[in-house]
Parts: sequence; structure tokens; C-alpha cells
Amino acid sequence: MTSPTPSIATSPGRGGREEGARARLEAISRLLDSAWRVPGTNVRFGADAVLNLLPGVGLLASKGVSAYLIWEARRLGVPTGTLLRMVGNVGLDALISAVPLAGWVGDVFYRANLRNMVLLREHLDRKGRPPR
Repeated sequence: MTSPTPSIATSPGRGGREEGARARLEAISRLLDSAWRVPGTNVRFGADAVLNLLPGVGLLASKGVSAYLIWEARRLGVPTGTLLRMVGNVGLDALISAVPLAGWVGDVFYRANLRNMVLLREHLDRKGRPPR
């Protein structure tokens, strides 16, 4: 019998929670934006592009998961200005996705969730550094 995996709430200290959340959010953003590669190319796409093939529902589902990533970033203490940039990335992605067919191509090349993870990583890395 194996012992249960500790949850984020029982991880020792704030650093453990942040690292667990960071790993989870990285995995979700990769799934949404770059999980698969088109054979014979370096072009990657994710669930966001695939969900966009389902009119309306797919857009809502993928942007709902993107909103969850932003909500988690807020919980991790990301400043309001950075959160607004993240919302802007997802908003632009939603506008691109709303265009039939061209939106699918846009989803492949405009990776809002990976862009947002860069912003989150920068915040968490800055926060972990000692002040000058």
C-alpha cells in the first residue's frame, strides 16, 4: 500500500506550493498550446487549436482553462499589471480563435498560455531573488 501524495495544502512552506502550482500550470499551458507536433515539421499545436474545431463550445472550454491559469497566477501574487497583460494575451487569442478556419491557424501560432507562463515564471523568479 502506498502513501497518498501530499496535496499543495500540505506541502511544507510557501515555496513547495509555488513549485507545485508552477509545475501544474506549465503542464496545462503546454497541453493547450504545444502538446503535439505536425509530423515532418517543427510546427506544434495543442488542445486550444483542437478545441477551436468545435464551434462555440471549444472556444469557451479553452478560454475557461486559460482563465484558470490567470486565476492561479493571481493566487500566486502576480501584480495587477502583469495579470492585465495575461488577460490581454488570452483576449487576443479569443479574438483570433473566433474567426472560422483562420482562427485555427492563429491558435497554432499565437500561444497565449505559453506567453502567460513566461510572465508567471518571470514573476516567481524575481520574487525568489534577494532584494538588491
